[in-house]
Amino acid sequence: MEDNQNRPKPNNYLVLAIITTVLCCLPAGIVSIVYATKVNEAHAKGDFEAAEAASKNAKTWGIVGLAVGAVGILLYLIFVGFAVAGGNF
Repeated sequence: MEDNQNRPKPNNYLVLAIITTVLCCLPAGIVSIVYATKVNEAHAKGDFEAAEAASKNAKTWGIVGLAVGAVGILLYLIFVGFAVAGGNF
């Protein structure tokens, strides 16, 4: 087994996960937070492959949450735009 100092800890994307949870999409953000916390645990145990996998999953779920939030905001703005435009006629 390799020493923890030989392998750098992968990014846990915790900030992305928290931002996603608070601003965009609660379910995807929570999943991202769970994976982000697993990164540090797995790295501390020396399970570098699990730490890398958790890091990738945290990033993926964070991005999915941001995308879902962005699409939701866009759809809301389109809906409000049509409602305002329809009210002017």
